[in-house]
Formats: sequence, C-alpha cells, structure tokens
Amino acid sequence: MCGIVGIVDLREERAFPRELLQRMNQTQHHRGPDETGEVLEPGLALGHKRLSIIDLASGQQPMATADGRHVIVYNGEVYNFATLRGELEALGHRFRTRCDTEVLLQAYVQWGAECVQRLRGMFAFAIWDRRERRLCLARDRLGIKPLYWCALPDGCIAFASELKALLVLPGLGRALDPRSVEDYFAFGYVPEPRTIFASASKLAPGHTLSCTRGQSAAPAPVRYWDVPFSPLAPASAADLGHELIERLREAVRVRLVAEVPLGAFLSGGVDSSAVVAMMAGLSSTPVKTCSIAFGEPGYDESQYASAMAQRYATEHRVRQVDRDDFSLLDQLAELYDEPFADSSAMPTYRVCQLAREQVTVALSGDGGDENLAGYTRYRWHLDEHAIRGRVPAWLRRGLFGPAGALYPRLSSAPRFLRAKATLQSLARDPLDAYLHSVSMVPGPMRRSLYSAPFRRSLGGYHAREVFAAHAAHAPARDPLSLIQYLDMKTYLPGDILTKVDRASMAHALEVRVPILDHLLVEWMSGIPPELKLHRGEGKFLFKKALEPYVDHDVLYRPKMGFSVPIEHWFRGALRGELRRRLVDDGIAHSELFDPQRVRRLVDEHQGGGHNHAPALWSLLMFDAFQRRHAEA
Repeated sequence: MCGIVGIVDLREERAFPRELLQRMNQTQHHRGPDETGEVLEPGLALGHKRLSIIDLASGQQPMATADGRHVIVYNGEVYNFATLRGELEALGHRFRTRCDTEVLLQAYVQWGAECVQRLRGMFAFAIWDRRERRLCLARDRLGIKPLYWCALPDGCIAFASELKALLVLPGLGRALDPRSVEDYFAFGYVPEPRTIFASASKLAPGHTLSCTRGQSAAPAPVRYWDVPFSPLAPASAADLGHELIERLREAVRVRLVAEVPLGAFLSGGVDSSAVVAMMAGLSSTPVKTCSIAFGEPGYDESQYASAMAQRYATEHRVRQVDRDDFSLLDQLAELYDEPFADSSAMPTYRVCQLAREQVTVALSGDGGDENLAGYTRYRWHLDEHAIRGRVPAWLRRGLFGPAGALYPRLSSAPRFLRAKATLQSLARDPLDAYLHSVSMVPGPMRRSLYSAPFRRSLGGYHAREVFAAHAAHAPARDPLSLIQYLDMKTYLPGDILTKVDRASMAHALEVRVPILDHLLVEWMSGIPPELKLHRGEGKFLFKKALEPYVDHDVLYRPKMGFSVPIEHWFRGALRGELRRRLVDDGIAHSELFDPQRVRRLVDEHQGGGHNHAPALWSLLMFDAFQRRHAEA
C-alpha cells in the first residue's frame, strides 16, 4: 500500500519546485514508510511513498517503461497480475520486475485507459504519457483506495492519495463548499465526488479521468463500471448458497499473496467470521487474528470473536479499549482531513494499531452489509415501504405527518415505542425516508442549526440531491436493491472504506477486502432480494450458507456494530469539553451556525431528556476540523 502525489502542467512545461513536491509527498509518509520516490521534469512532478508488500527488492516508484515513454505512480494491489503478466508476455511485453506495478504499467501501454476493465483489485493510479503529454487517473470500482484531484487556476492538475497533500499547494483555494457542509451534517461524511473544499474533488469509484496538455476543455471523469444488479439464472437457495461460499473462498484465496506477515480482523460479526473461516481452510499455518474488546457489555463482541478464534485455532489477540477512550478526538481531524462523524473511527484506529504489531496485511469483512442486506435499517425501510404501498400519498402526508409532529420524541426508548420517527418516515417518499433514516442530523434539525446567512448560501440545495442523482442511474428499481445501491455509492466509499483506509494507513497497515471483490459484488447483486432479506432476517442466504463454518450464536444474534458510547460521554467524561468547544468558545460562534440553537442542543442532551449524541458528535468533529483548518 502506498501514497501517491503529482502535479501536471497542462498549459506549458513550467518547472515545479522540488521542495513543493517533497512537502506534498512527506504529508503521506505514514502511507508508505519503506521507500520514497520522485520524478521532477519540466511540467511534471510525481511522488510516491511505498509500503512494500510484493517484490520487496524491486518495484520502486515512480516506475517508467523501458523506453521511458510512460511513467506510473500507483497505490493498491492487483490480484490477477500474474495472469495479466502472462497475457501481456504473449503479446510481446517484457518485464524487469515481479511486481504488479509493472504489470499495470504495461497493461496501460497495451490497452490504454481501458486496462482498468481487466484489473481485479483495489487501486488508485496516475500514468503520464511523455510522448502524448497525456495524464490518466483511475480509481478502483468500489472506492477501496482513495484519490483526490484538483484543477488549479494556473492550468495545472494535481492529485494525491489524501487531501492533506493537496492542501500544501499554494494555489489551492480553501473556501468551504456550502453543499458539502450540508452533505456532511446529513451523512456524517462528505460523499463523492465532492470534498469539503470547493476547489478539490474526489475521483469517484469506478471512474477514470484523462487530460492532455494543451486541451481547452476542463477534464471530466468517465465512469467505467457500475454494480449491475442483473438477476442470476434461476437456481435453488441451496445451490446459490453453495456458490456464494465458493466465490467468497476464491476471493479470499487471491488476497493471501504477500511477502510480509498477513492476518485478519475478527470482530465477532458474521462477515469477519466468514472471512477468517475461509482463510483457515486455505492456510497451512494458524491465521493471525485480532479484535478489540470494550469494558461495557452492550458494546462488546469480543466473546464471539474469541469463540471463532478457538474454533479455527487462530493466533488471536484481544486488547480492551476503555469506554472513555476519546483521546483520539483531535487526531481524527488530522487523519481524515475533512470532517468525519463516524465515532467508530476510534476503535477502528485501535484495532489497526493492534494488528500492525504482528502483521503488515490484514483481511477485513467490510462490505457484507451493503451487498447482502445486513443493516437493520433495510428491514425498517421495507416495512415502511409496504405501508406506503397501501396508503395513498395524500393520506400519508395529511395524517402521518401531523401525527408525527405531535408524537413525543422518545429517543431513548425501544424502537417500537419511537413512533415519531416512523410516522414522520411514512409521510415521506421512499428516497426522503431513507435519507432521514441514515442522517446524522435530520433535515429539520440541520436547518435550525444553520445561521440565516449560511442557509442563503445553500441556494435551496438539500442533501437529498446526493441520493436523487444516484437513484436516477440505479440499475435496479425494487426497494431493497435501490437502497443497497445508494449505500454502495455513498456510505460504503464515503464512510466505511474511508474510515478503514485512513485508520490502517496511519499505522502503515494494508487492509484487503475480499467481500468487495468486484466479481463477487457483481454476482451478489443478482441474488434475489427475498434471499438477501427474508422475513426480517438480513443476509439470509449468506447466513444459511455459512452454518457449517460459523457458530450459530454469531450468525443469528442481534447486530451490534462497532460503536462507542458517545451519548454517555457527553453527559459524563466529555461534559465540560463538549460545552467548552460547542458553546463557550467554539463552533457556536461560527458564522455557519445559530449559537442559541447549538446551546439548546447541548442543554437538552446534558439534561437527560433528549439524545442528541449523533448531532453533537457531528458538530464536535466539524469543530475539530475547523480548528485544524485554521491552524494550517
């Protein structure tokens, strides 16, 4: 795993200062502490930080072809590189190394930007064609590896693995994008392709971007892949379950190639247990596994992880994290560069820290919930969708909307007593209802938090437009597949994969994600929806197929997630810090927010009558981002 940076002058061949390239490259030292590489020539600057995984002796970057025409910087792993190498050798290509970087470079020489269609893996790369003066950027299909880019006012294109490297550029504007602020408070992250800054973008998953020196039009990303949701050929549930296991086993197998120590995260959930079970069956030595334990039973899954570790005789390590381990709060702003409100980033950081003590590569179970309908909110959404189908829209809006407004907010009660949220959801259309169910800060609360000038700056923009844009291109229209698709386009790359990438690379740890193998994802998308979510049981087909491999208690216990007790922190150990940051001298005085509304939110939560923890955590992390941004 690596970090890449670069600047290309699309107008002429001006010289870039070496010190600028070195500063950009050094911001990402944590991504690749093993080696540093640079190319600096008129109109071009490329930098690379390497974490050596395959072909440790060679494979240094930037890497050029033998004739010097093409040069690459690349972050990721191409798991089918050996097969591609054989195909390219048959076409006349010759290789000087054993690494996937050279295979990717020669694949581009042979097939151009279309080479991405042949790649199986996780990747973000840039290739410069010195003869054609052409730059090609590409990002993997699911967005496992990050890639940021910007077009500078002086005609240059710059790119990097992390936003912090672009922030070194003196010509990059620092103005916040109001739409990104609205998106952040809705989702808890800034969804692709925007960043928090108006001047920079993320290259969206499954896209390439090409530009040539001298072109007049601004470069525009091009989509090369999407989740198909094409129905599978009719088959029995048993046959589909068997094939699912075989496909998962194969996706795990190709990810076991490494010349450094390799292990796995084992949380005690379905997906990580499935991955470890497959690894154990493929390995001749005990799998190295690790997990985090919490002192509070309601948040702790370590007993289930330990049971699976014992079943497969793994070399298992557990480290307990104190329930008040919020020491990383400010460090998260440094890690993520943008405001990021998923509080599970803290235990994710800790488990990556633990894993790196023994291994350099770890397999994870991320992606199972989005692909196989594991989230509880999917069941709630389908239940509400069924009611919407039986009640006319005019009646739902006229009856359920007012009823939801009058019903008391019982945020700490069991869900069946929290009718306010259900009634409000039933009054909405499906897209609005799903946005409401995933929002960190619900729409009405967001609008009340914003200052009047900031509301005007939005110009009527609403975070719903993120979902609407993806829904317009969704390949499947049934209600379950649609929200799975929305999550794959937003929550998966914007939250889950971003969280894991930054937390792991902070410790120079490579994380591989077999459930997000694109061939497996394509196949899983075609499983009938009723076999993904069956009679309220998420991941139904997956769990049935896993019964010979995973303990029944792991498969069928209630889903817990990887959460931390922020609700209690804000009334206890973080009580004073929250008030200081958000009320006394912090975010309440920002021109973006209404200080009285922020104060009321804090008072209501700390008074114990309301649970505003997600909104307050979002505000706290935005404050941490602003403090760091002000200091930069």
